[in-house]
Amino acid sequence: MADTRSIVTGASIALALLCAGWAVYESKHQAAPGGFAGAQQGRPAAGGAPAAGGRPGAAGGGGDSIPVLTATAENRQINVGLEAIGTANANESVSVTSKTSNLVTSIRFNDGQNVQAGQVLVELDRAQTEAALAAASAAFAESQSQFNRSRELFNTQALSKSQYEQLEATMKSNQARVDAAKASLADTYIRAPFSGRVGLRRVSLGTLISPGTVITTLDDTSSIKVDFAVPEMNLGELRSGQAVIARSSAYPGRNFAGRVASVDSRVDPGSRAVTVRALVPNRDGALKPGMFLTVDLSKERRLALMVPEQALVPEQARQFIYVVQGPKVAKREVKLGRREPGFVEITEGLRAGDHVVIEGTLKLREGSLVRELGVPATAAGAAPPS
Repeated sequence: MADTRSIVTGASIALALLCAGWAVYESKHQAAPGGFAGAQQGRPAAGGAPAAGGRPGAAGGGGDSIPVLTATAENRQINVGLEAIGTANANESVSVTSKTSNLVTSIRFNDGQNVQAGQVLVELDRAQTEAALAAASAAFAESQSQFNRSRELFNTQALSKSQYEQLEATMKSNQARVDAAKASLADTYIRAPFSGRVGLRRVSLGTLISPGTVITTLDDTSSIKVDFAVPEMNLGELRSGQAVIARSSAYPGRNFAGRVASVDSRVDPGSRAVTVRALVPNRDGALKPGMFLTVDLSKERRLALMVPEQALVPEQARQFIYVVQGPKVAKREVKLGRREPGFVEITEGLRAGDHVVIEGTLKLREGSLVRELGVPATAAGAAPPS
C-alpha cells in the first residue's frame, strides 16, 4: 500500500513539472507575434533605417515630402514714399537780451503776446546815456565852430596846415562820440527783431541785467521748419518743393501740409542719413517749436515684385527664400527693397510667378522634398495694400 502511494505521488510531481514547462514555452513564443520572421520583417535597424522588406520612407529615411504653405511672387503697384520722425522748429527764433548792463525801467509786453518787428519790449535806464549824449553833442558843436573859423584862417594862410588838420580831426572825433552816445541811447530800448510771439517774461522792473541776460524768447511760428533724417539710400527720391504731410499725436486725424525747403549738403557719417528741412504753414499756431512730428513725403506708385514677409529666411546679414521647383525646393539668396505692411519687395533673386514657401521653412534644406498645401496665392489670398 505504501509503495502504491509513492508511485502516485511521483507521477503527480512529474505531471506538474511538465505542465509548468509547457506554460513557459508558450509564453515565450506568444511575446513576439509571427515568430522570429515577424520580428525581423519591417523592424528598423540601428540608426532608423528599415531592415530588408521594411516600409520605404520610414522615419529618418528622407523619403517623405514636407507639407508647406506657399505664396506666389507677384508684380504689384506699391506706394513709393518715406516716413520719418521730425522735430518742429520756429521759422525764426531768438532769445531777447540786452547789449549793456543796465536797470530795467519799463516792461512793455505780456507773456505770450504777439508783437511786431521793431516794437519796444523793454526800456532801460537812460540817465547816463542821455548825459553822455549831451556832453558829446556840446563838444562836437564847439569843435565844429572852431573848425569853421579855422577854414578862413587856413585859406588866408594865417593858420598852418597841421593846425587846420588837428582841428578837423577833433571835430570828427567829437562827431563819433555823438554817434556812439546815440547808439547807446538806442540800446536802452530793446525791440523785437521780427514779428512773432514772445514767451514768458524772465525779468522784473528794477532788475540789473547784463549782456546775455535772457529777457524773454521770441518765435515766428507763422510757419514751422520740420527737420528730419532720411537714409542715404533714399537721397535720389528727394527734391526741393516735394510735398510732405506732417502729423502730431496732439491732433489725431489732422494733417499739416508742407513742402521740402532744403536738403543738407552733407550725409552724417555715423547714421548714414541726411537732414531734410520742410516748411509747414502754421497760421493758427497749432504747432509749437520742439514738438515731435511724423512726416510723410509725397508718394508715387510703381510696380514691384512683392512677397509676404514670412517667406524671408534671415541668416546673419543675408536673406534667403525657399522656392518650389517641382517636388523640391531651392534656397535662393535675395535682395530686399521697399516694405509694405506684411510684404517686402524683392529686387534680386526671384521672378514673378515663383512659388515661395511662407510656412514650414524651419524644416527645409536645399533640395528638400515638399508638398504644397492648397493653391498658391499671395499670402493665402491676401493682397498687399495699394
